[in-house]
Amino acid sequence: MILKKYENNPILSPNPLNDWENLVVCNPGVWYENGTFYMLYRAAGDDEKHVIRFGLAISEDGFNFTRESDTPAFGPSEEGPDSGCVEDARIVKFDDYYYVTYAFRPTSPGRYWNFKHDEVLTWDFGSNAPAFLKNNMANTALAMTKDFKVWIRLGRITQSNIDDRDVIIFPEKVNGKFAMLHRPKEWVGEPWGPPFPAIWLCYSDDLLTWNEPSHLLMQGIGGGWEEKIGGSTPPLKTEEGWLVLYHGVENGGTGYYRVGAVLLDLDDPTKIIGRTKNPILEPEFDYEINGFYKGCVFPTGNVIVGDTLFVYYGGADKYVGVATCPLNELLDQIKKS
Repeated sequence: MILKKYENNPILSPNPLNDWENLVVCNPGVWYENGTFYMLYRAAGDDEKHVIRFGLAISEDGFNFTRESDTPAFGPSEEGPDSGCVEDARIVKFDDYYYVTYAFRPTSPGRYWNFKHDEVLTWDFGSNAPAFLKNNMANTALAMTKDFKVWIRLGRITQSNIDDRDVIIFPEKVNGKFAMLHRPKEWVGEPWGPPFPAIWLCYSDDLLTWNEPSHLLMQGIGGGWEEKIGGSTPPLKTEEGWLVLYHGVENGGTGYYRVGAVLLDLDDPTKIIGRTKNPILEPEFDYEINGFYKGCVFPTGNVIVGDTLFVYYGGADKYVGVATCPLNELLDQIKKS
């Protein structure tokens, strides 16, 4: 592995004082600006429906975070399509606004760790209800804010009838267009190609309209640690290319979650410059192995400060950890691969 885990991980754990985050804190989106790290972390309390919200924490050094409030920073809407849960924030910035992509469901998922793999709670809305509602399907939405406290919900940016998560917008336009990574779960086999869910890339002239054809960017490798893959963190622009971290799952998506890295061409990110052969981060410690997904490191935030890459990840769907490495060391490793 290349990333070095912080010796005092986890840096954020469930808070017994707040009932909305006393069971789970994980999968944080992170932004760094003017000496401050802002973290939107996924949180849930010990309730049967397993309602998922975002909390806000800040740090001056990237390791020691302080919660900003005893109340959530962002949560499910009262009557909208994202009234079930919000999860897994990824943060970019355009103009004066932070844009956050997040996964959501129409109803709460329930205690999914007690169900079969990939199953959630569903309700009977009648035979004519859309698949999104009947299957309590995960979609992705976009929201914007200037301070992570007051929000504008922009709505769904993926198709409603497919499970499309790990949706990540590039932090700047590429050749005059917005670019986005996504992982449509149903795009497997014929006519799509990949045997397991893969990473796709699409472009748009508008952040809410993604109608242009998607390009298959990369797929998993059979028999190894990364059969099923998905994008993890927002692309970081470096002199060598766009640096993207992704997660890989063994056994077709039912085993351990590990992390790889890929370098994409700056002018044409459908071109892969290099991709790590071995994981740069994997489950090792109790906080990554014993939780609500046993054996999972799941990055959703990364920033570059000086020559150091900070990577923020969920451990076992229960905790938040951070790992670091010299940026050039990782770039060199990718290019060698």
